[in-house]
Amino acid sequence: MDSQRNILLIALLFVSFLLFQQWNMDNNPQPQSQGVAQQVNNSGDVPSHSADGQPVTDQSTSNNLITINTDVLALTVDTLGGDVIEAKLLAYNNELDSADPFVLLKNEEGHRYIAQSGLIGANGIDSTNGRAQLNVEGTDFTLADGQDEIRVPMTYSQDGINYVKTFVLKRGSYAVDVQYTIDNQSDKAANVQMYAQLRQNLLDDGGSLTMPTYRGGAYSTDETNYKKYKFADMEDKNLNLSTQQGWAAMLQHYFVSAWIPRSEGTSNLYSRTADGQGYIGVRLPAATIPAGGEETLTSTLWVGPKLQDQMEATAKNLNLTVDYGWLWFIASPLHTLLSFIQSIVVNWGLAIIVLTFIVRGAMYPLTKAQYTSMAKMRMLQPKLTAMRERFGDDRQRMSQEMMELYKKEKVNPLGGCLPILLQMPIFISLYWALMESVELRHTPFFGWIHDLSAQDPYYILPILMGASMFMIQKMSPTTVTDPMQQKIMTFMPVMFTFFFLFFPSGLVLYWLVSNIVTLIQQTLIYRALEKKGLHSK
Repeated sequence: MDSQRNILLIALLFVSFLLFQQWNMDNNPQPQSQGVAQQVNNSGDVPSHSADGQPVTDQSTSNNLITINTDVLALTVDTLGGDVIEAKLLAYNNELDSADPFVLLKNEEGHRYIAQSGLIGANGIDSTNGRAQLNVEGTDFTLADGQDEIRVPMTYSQDGINYVKTFVLKRGSYAVDVQYTIDNQSDKAANVQMYAQLRQNLLDDGGSLTMPTYRGGAYSTDETNYKKYKFADMEDKNLNLSTQQGWAAMLQHYFVSAWIPRSEGTSNLYSRTADGQGYIGVRLPAATIPAGGEETLTSTLWVGPKLQDQMEATAKNLNLTVDYGWLWFIASPLHTLLSFIQSIVVNWGLAIIVLTFIVRGAMYPLTKAQYTSMAKMRMLQPKLTAMRERFGDDRQRMSQEMMELYKKEKVNPLGGCLPILLQMPIFISLYWALMESVELRHTPFFGWIHDLSAQDPYYILPILMGASMFMIQKMSPTTVTDPMQQKIMTFMPVMFTFFFLFFPSGLVLYWLVSNIVTLIQQTLIYRALEKKGLHSK
């Protein structure tokens, strides 16, 4: 198999891969019910429930808002129920060169995306009739210089029971602990259950053929490390799973919000839809607080970028929301290596270039075997042509003689193809490693490349990539004689250039540098082969 056919094979495999990814996003099978799942009630709902057993679907907000600020987060909390109705990520701008921070949680008309939590049960303070109006001393809370933690308590009293909902935020962290302390000063036991849920408008998954990103739900249980649960899945069937540990989340490109229960015992993961809203959340084990007793229930809200190390430290398997697909075992080490290189060279574009040289250098033995096999096949073409003329339509005899010739000349007819097939998982893994790296978002390279996660605004990198592919084609030996195949091969660089116009510039940079490395390796390999009498042309 010659170089042009290899390029065509890469194109077909890569396009097939992208089409498969898009199809998989559109047709992701629903998770099967597990043995530990709770039974769905007669109404079909499995959400948080109020004291009267009805779903808590209250969507009201008040004008009594407070703000809590750290060095990385700016939260707006509604004192009606204590929901987080806005979360600004101060280290990430909303748009390139924008002074406004990125807003992950929001309470806007047409797109509400908030994090709710409360208490249900016989002595709960949240019900279908309304949420508790919590009291708080102050409206603005800011983590002071030299302070590592800020605690914001909100209080409520009912029937001799004192409730304190406390937000705990730490410096440099996107993990927010939400604690409910129930001080039962009544003369009988109190029964409560904490719930924590994410609520968002039912939106399309988003993404495109070249950037198949995902927006929707996800969860983790004892039996399932990580599973997406799309809005369409929520509309079709309520999630209803019991687990000792796990979390419920909503994902989008680069960012994630998730609730992680912290109490011991069995929690329930659930989802539902109502009034054009999708809900996914967790109910902690029910708690009974004796008269005169006190107990604290805690859940952690992660609201931030997909930073793998921090997420892994926050909850088991939360780092899997950085979705590398089925080649995660290759993509994850590549991302780690890329991050390590960036810590040395500082610039992420330079890190991609260095990583490309490392990857292509590691695959050099395969590349050498590929071009050596192609050169040998080129030398055998006169003999193969003579065989075709001699045996005519006798394909069986022709096949036998060809195998004998390959064996005699020690040529593997698949030698030029197998290295390409082995390289494809590397490229696909690196594709996802770059696609899922929030570190590349709005990160500049040099000159006109101000954002490695966006397409080249002037299409310079794609054009250079196409030119380098054309040079590789001209340098490579060819055995193609059919005029139609020759036209297809000649047109391949143009097709690739058009396709890469819409790719993030970081990915195009990788492919361009990879082509440059290929040209260097080709030159060195062919010179060595010519000395041995194996000519490339």
